[in-house]
Amino acid sequence: MRHRTEKYRGRRTHGRGKKGGRGAGLRGGKGNAGLHKHKYMHMLKFDPYHFGRHGFKRHSPKKEITPINVGNLQTELPKLIEYGVAKKGEKGMVIDLTNSMYNKLLGGGSIKTPLTIRVAEATAIARQKVEAAGGKVETPEEKDE
Repeated sequence: MRHRTEKYRGRRTHGRGKKGGRGAGLRGGKGNAGLHKHKYMHMLKFDPYHFGRHGFKRHSPKKEITPINVGNLQTELPKLIEYGVAKKGEKGMVIDLTNSMYNKLLGGGSIKTPLTIRVAEATAIARQKVEAAGGKVETPEEKDE
């Protein structure tokens, strides 16, 4: 059997070039090696969207909750009347928070005056405190029923 050096011509490389016998040397690297360097034009021509992010994922719509405590309603009643959120009703004051920036009623603080409060959401403790003072809480779910 003949040795490889006898089979090919050339004193050092035996016909393989400078790095022909080592892995993917003649091809400029294996796979995607060199796409940002010596294979840049190849990347632009055949796979221009290889690098970077493309498109976007839509996030699920997050509902912003802006709460207010029952005790704060009691203290901020003059401001609410001034802004037109609260009006005088048949049984005490009627506070309509549906068109205001507040969309949830929490049970913090204390309430003494009977208030009718229209709000998107209310906690159970907030309902108890308002009803104990002689008022009531109305939510859109209750209107549908």
